[in-house]
Amino acid sequence: MPAPTRKVLGRLSLPERTFVADALRTETVGGVLLLIAAVTALVWANVPALHDSYESVSHYHLGPAALGLDLSIEHWAADGLLAIFFFVAGIELKRELVAGDLKDPRAAALPVVAALCGMAVPALVYTLTNVTGGGSLSGWAVPTATDIAFALAVLAVIGTWLPSALRAFLLTLAVVDDLFAILIIAVFFTADIDFLALGGAALGLAVFWVLLRKGVRGWYVYLPLALVIWALMYNSGIHATIAGVAMGLMLRCTRHEDEKLSPGEHIEHLVRPLSAGLAVPLFALFSAGVSVSGGALGDVFTQPETLGVVLGLVLGKALGIFGGTWLTARFTRASLSDDLQWADVFAVATLAGIGFTVSLLIGELAFDGDATLTDEVKAAVLLGSLTAATLATVLLKLRNAKYRRLYETEERDDDQDGIPDVYEEDDPAYHLRMAAIHERKAAEHRRIAELKTAERLAEVTGGAGEEDDRRA
Repeated sequence: MPAPTRKVLGRLSLPERTFVADALRTETVGGVLLLIAAVTALVWANVPALHDSYESVSHYHLGPAALGLDLSIEHWAADGLLAIFFFVAGIELKRELVAGDLKDPRAAALPVVAALCGMAVPALVYTLTNVTGGGSLSGWAVPTATDIAFALAVLAVIGTWLPSALRAFLLTLAVVDDLFAILIIAVFFTADIDFLALGGAALGLAVFWVLLRKGVRGWYVYLPLALVIWALMYNSGIHATIAGVAMGLMLRCTRHEDEKLSPGEHIEHLVRPLSAGLAVPLFALFSAGVSVSGGALGDVFTQPETLGVVLGLVLGKALGIFGGTWLTARFTRASLSDDLQWADVFAVATLAGIGFTVSLLIGELAFDGDATLTDEVKAAVLLGSLTAATLATVLLKLRNAKYRRLYETEERDDDQDGIPDVYEEDDPAYHLRMAAIHERKAAEHRRIAELKTAERLAEVTGGAGEEDDRRA
C-alpha cells in the first residue's frame, strides 16, 4: 500500500496553533522593541553631538576583574544578555524536539532541510564573492542566521494576514537556524580553551540537571547556579551563550497528566518577555550603533566582505530556503498545501534574510581585532536585512488579499465554542450544534415571516373595508 501524500505547510493542529500564536505574539512585540532599539542606536551613534556619549557608554567597563568579568557594557550585552536569548532558544528547540514539529522525523525534514540550505547557500555566496574579490573568508558565517523577532516585527508592521502554517514554518526554521548558529559559534569561534573553567561549567551543568530531575524548585536555587555556570563558561573561552542554550535543553518540555504546562513551557513563558523585551533590544542598542553615511553605504558594495554579507542575506537566504523546501517536496511524498503557492514560500524565504541579532554577534566574533571592518560588516548586516525586509514586504503585500481569506477561514467559529470550525469538521457534536443553531435561526425566520404575512393581510383587509365605506 503506497504511503499517503503529506501536505507541506498544511494546517497546524490546534495545540500547536495555540502555542505558535502565543510565541509569535511575544516575539512580535519584542521585534518592534528591537526595531526601535536599532533605530535609536543608529541615531545615537551618527548624530555628531551624541556620538561621543554612545562610545563612552558602550565601552564603559564594570564587573569583578578578579573573576575575569571586567567587561564593557557592549561586551556584557553580547555575552551576558544574549545568554538569556539563547536560553529561550534552547527551550524552544527542546519543545520542538519532544512535542513539536521536530518530533516526527517526516515533519522535521522540511524545516531542517530548509534551515540547512538556508545557511549553506548564504555561506557559499559569501565565500564565492570573497574568493572572486580577494576578500577575507573569516565572515562566511555572518549571513547564515535569521532573526525571528525582527522578521515577525516586519510582519506586524506590514499587517499581513499570513496563515499560521507559514508563520509556524518561519518560527521552526528560525529555531533550527539558532541551533546551527550556536554550533557554528562553539566550533569555529572558540580559540584558546581553559579546560579547568570548562570542567567547572560542565560540573555546574551536571548539578543543574540533577536538581531538575530531583524536582527541586525555587528560582533562588537555579539563578545563582546559572550565573556560576555562565561565568565559568565565559572564562573557559567558549562563548558564554552556549551555557544558556545548554540549560534550556535540560528543561523538561513534556506535560504530565496533572500539568497545564510543562516546567520548560512555564519557564519559557516567564523568561521570553525578558528575552524579547529587554535582553535582545539592549544587545541591539549597543551593537547596531555603527557610523552610517552615503559614502559608507556605497563602500558596502565595493568591498568583498561587506558585499558577500549583503548578497548572502538577500539572495542566499531566499534561494537556500526556497530551494530546500522545493527539494523536500520534490523528492518525498510531500506536496504543497492546496491553500498556498510556491510564491508564498519564496516570500517567507526572503523574509528570513533579516539576519540581525545573531549576524551582528557573529560579525563581531569573525572580525575581532579589526574595529573598522567589524563596523563595515555591521553596516552590511543592517543594509542586507533592510533590503530583505523591503523585498519580502512587497511580495507579501501582493498576496495579502489571499492571506486574509485564508485567515478568516481559519478563525471562523460559527458555533461560538472557542474552537475554530476547521478543527471540528469531523466531530459529530459540532454538526449537531450547528444544526441546532440553524434550527433556531429557521424558527426565528418562520416567526418573522408569519408576523409579516399577518401584517400584510391586516393592511389588505383594512384597506378593502375603507374602500367599501366610500362606495356606500
